[in-house]
Amino acid sequence: MTTVTMPPFLRKLMLVCHVISSVSSLGAVACFLVLALVALGSEDLGTALSPYVAMQSVARLVTVPLVFASLLTGLVQALGTAWGLFRHYWVLAKFLLTVLTAVVLLLQLEIIDYVASAAIEGALAEADLLSLRLSLVVHAAGGIITLITTTVLSIFKPRGLTRHDWRKQQGQLGKLL
Repeated sequence: MTTVTMPPFLRKLMLVCHVISSVSSLGAVACFLVLALVALGSEDLGTALSPYVAMQSVARLVTVPLVFASLLTGLVQALGTAWGLFRHYWVLAKFLLTVLTAVVLLLQLEIIDYVASAAIEGALAEADLLSLRLSLVVHAAGGIITLITTTVLSIFKPRGLTRHDWRKQQGQLGKLL
């Protein structure tokens, strides 16, 4: 069983970058959620303008880069260390949850842009926008739950090899006997 391992300094540097980008993306999504809740709960539609414009900037300039940095550094960590991407369930689950987060975020950008444009044009009172505004809250809350889950998996590292790695180990054990 050969694995590519990074030199200790590079491994630690990538880990630091991964932790910073992962935890920061959680903070960025939390800020987005607060802005979405403030805007949704605002009785004055003029007051709701600023949070929606800010949400657009936070999503595009902060959250997207951080989520993709987390995804990339996590992939480098998985492929460059003994943990591997397909060896342990918790690593694979973290990777898949982060990919899901990135995909949902990218799909939400169009809605974020639409709602921000509507806020600028003073059209937030339209009925169809209420469901979109609520969707922003729901998706941000879901994002927080997902990112908290990946953080918990990182810390607790539940036991269990994937079926792929278990078979691989069984084959190597058979060769030794």
